[in-house]
Amino acid sequence: MRIVFVASPLQGHLLPLVPLAAACRDAGHDVILASGSFPPDVLGLRTVDIGSGFSLPRNAMRVALRHPRLARAEMNGTAGHDFVGELFGRANLALVEPLEQLAARERPDLIVFESLGEAGAIVAGRLSIPAVLQENTLWPADDLFRAVTASSSLHGQPIPPPALTLTVIPPSVREGSMAGAVAMRPVPYSGGGEIPSWLREPGERPRVLVSRSTIEGPNDGDPGPAVIGAADQVDAEFVLVRPSSERDLPRNVRAVGRVPLNELLPYAAGFVHHGGAGSVLGGLAAGVPQIVTPGAGDRRHNADLLARRGAGLAVAAKAITAADLNRLLSDGSLRAAAQAVAAEIAAMPAPEAVVPELEKLA
Repeated sequence: MRIVFVASPLQGHLLPLVPLAAACRDAGHDVILASGSFPPDVLGLRTVDIGSGFSLPRNAMRVALRHPRLARAEMNGTAGHDFVGELFGRANLALVEPLEQLAARERPDLIVFESLGEAGAIVAGRLSIPAVLQENTLWPADDLFRAVTASSSLHGQPIPPPALTLTVIPPSVREGSMAGAVAMRPVPYSGGGEIPSWLREPGERPRVLVSRSTIEGPNDGDPGPAVIGAADQVDAEFVLVRPSSERDLPRNVRAVGRVPLNELLPYAAGFVHHGGAGSVLGGLAAGVPQIVTPGAGDRRHNADLLARRGAGLAVAAKAITAADLNRLLSDGSLRAAAQAVAAEIAAMPAPEAVVPELEKLA
């Protein structure tokens, strides 16, 4: 069976698809990743760039000019699905033609697409082949599918619903239920990178990983500057991943480039980051307490979910203090809740266990 996995050309959208794509490849299927902005490592999977006509900033600006009030709400993380539906409805139009050209060459039997990659559903419908929707955010996938397909850019397009939806949100974190969806474990994957030798060894003090978004922009929630300002009041070692600046670091703060966070998180005492869905799920899978920064897009929603579950703290990026960092390391209830969710995730079916569900469709 030939399967094309489709993601908007943004690493946070693509990376969650890689574990299932690799599981399908390992089960003997021919797999293609159709996206763009590929990370250094995609586990040896074949890639095709369909993103040359895709520009998130350009599309965001045009949607913002048309819907200024909605854009302001989006920057605060209070727009719900409305702005993201309009944004990715427009953005996916740029992906349809190159994806259709790829499909004409490769003749796939099945298309798997992520929550904001509805070009996959459009092309699958045109080819009369089944499509699978893989959830990759903490917003339910069916909600995002409806928001994008109902957008003004895609209104009137014949877009059949997915034949199957895969849900990755842990049960105790999910709000509501998704009828008919198949659960699949969210397997963290960071896209590779070199781990320095010193980071492969235990530190003398608890180690806290500090990360930021792969997309830079206003209100991107970078916690690095606040952590740097408070670090010398905390008995811990802080590791800044891809920091925006390496100047004037305290003695207990070190900086690294791109590293595979999925390999390092199980050994971390805490995780501080911008609140992206992949980062939240990665920290939960490792059972690590987190500080997340509410902000634009889905980040406020993600932070609120994590805080309500008790597995982390939601703190504005510029407001993170030494007291917050000390609580991250000392509050046993945060770690207990994080470890409880990690046990839930471990009990969910692994990607390789879900491959037979895809085989049935084709």
